[in-house]
Amino acid sequence: MAREFQRGHKAKISDLTAGTDLYVGVQISGPGLTFDISCFGLDADERLSDDRYFIFFNQPKSPEDSIQLLGAQSGDTESFRVTLDQIPSQIQKLSFTATIDGAGQMSQIAPGYLRIVAGGEEVARYSFDGSEFSTERAVMVGDLYLKDVWRFAAVGQGFDGGLDALLKNFGGEVAEEEPEAAPQQPAVPAQSQAPAFAPPPQTAAPAPSFGAPPAPAPAAAPVAGTTPPAPPAPTSPQTFTPPGQTFTPPGAPPAGQFAPPGAPAGQFTPPGAVAGQFAPPGTPGAFPGQAQPFGGGTQLAPVPPEANVRVVLTKYAEAPVGDRWTEQNTNLVRATLTKDAPILAKQGSMVAYQGDIDFAHKGSGLLGKLTGALTGQGMSLMRCTGNGEVFLADEASRVFVIRLQGEQLYTSAQGVLAFDETLETEVRRIEGAGLPGGGFFSMLFSGTGAVVVKPRGVPVVLPVGAATYVDGNAVIAWSAGAQAVTTTSLRLRRSGYARQTTEAVNLQFRGAPGNFVVVQPFEV
Repeated sequence: MAREFQRGHKAKISDLTAGTDLYVGVQISGPGLTFDISCFGLDADERLSDDRYFIFFNQPKSPEDSIQLLGAQSGDTESFRVTLDQIPSQIQKLSFTATIDGAGQMSQIAPGYLRIVAGGEEVARYSFDGSEFSTERAVMVGDLYLKDVWRFAAVGQGFDGGLDALLKNFGGEVAEEEPEAAPQQPAVPAQSQAPAFAPPPQTAAPAPSFGAPPAPAPAAAPVAGTTPPAPPAPTSPQTFTPPGQTFTPPGAPPAGQFAPPGAPAGQFTPPGAVAGQFAPPGTPGAFPGQAQPFGGGTQLAPVPPEANVRVVLTKYAEAPVGDRWTEQNTNLVRATLTKDAPILAKQGSMVAYQGDIDFAHKGSGLLGKLTGALTGQGMSLMRCTGNGEVFLADEASRVFVIRLQGEQLYTSAQGVLAFDETLETEVRRIEGAGLPGGGFFSMLFSGTGAVVVKPRGVPVVLPVGAATYVDGNAVIAWSAGAQAVTTTSLRLRRSGYARQTTEAVNLQFRGAPGNFVVVQPFEV
């Protein structure tokens, strides 16, 4: 029985099927609408760095045949054959997309789906309909992506603009169309523009049998990397400015010239300055999309229609699920919760959640409160249970996940953001002579699970040598095999520390090779 996916859900392919030869079918329709369904083969930066892995009606297969366009069959509007173990290593993601060819909006589509068939059995299905979209003209339906192993993600993300806008979003280029031939010249037949590698017409086989692709659809506008047209000289060229570059129309003055409001451009000279040589420090040049620098008096260039909010925010899209804990970015971590597998997190650290999640205060009891008050290792925790995803952060501190497999890890309570409830915790004392209370205290995590720590800044992991010394306020965590003792530095004294006199006490770590200590570039 096929596993049903909802938008945003992900799974390992190995959890769906043991096979690597997959049939991917997309069904999408709407009254009066026609669709182009494509597959983008993207690199690790999610860019179309090799145009040969843009699989569409005009390029029906990749060079090594690991991705093939099969055509409409078995109720699917379009279908693909994907052989995962033959995809080259530089291709890290396959994004299956659908775009409207002509006028229309995705809100008009009827219920559709993307399905995966392996070994003659449908193993996954993601269903969608027009109620999930509004004015979009394209949708990124689903992804097959490589993160240690191949995985599937039901995306369902609408996208303004058509196929050209999607291509530009993935870093490709859209070639200009050929200008119409002069009346005295014979028209070029449309069929001569079809690529030479288009397969001959054959009868399509039913899913999941993999037959040869059917007859290609009529040739469309050529795409860069397929059939490059001759350089045209159109009257109104379509200009695309790559991100990070500045577009200045012909005739605009070079960036850096300055003229105050109301003064003629290029004619302002301050008193005592040599004419033509004055440019105030830091004067801005033309912004992207601006005809010329300030004071030029010309109209701003129009903003491309595809540069809308959805395109701009694409780079901040939710990261694919890796396992139970996924680092969304350097400051945000996502925990995927399942029933009977709760987590404990710092109170107030939840920034968002999806699904059916319950949050409850986690009490420590009288003994725990006394221990926390005496040792400084007390924590105010909340218990997160249910099915869904929880996003956690703490004042934009950096986060990273340390996974334990029957191991032990020491850390400071102030440096912990969240951890699996399956882990055992215990407050331990670090022995030291001449210190208030007899020494420093730390928390010991034991068992199998993950601990999310939150250093201030980018941490450094130091191997423990014969004599490794760390400021007690800068240490984040260390391996259980490393012996830690408090010591007073006679050589550094107070001059080696930033502020308080108590900082003249640090920790000395000793241990066998393989032990480590994690240090943050910040002092509490």
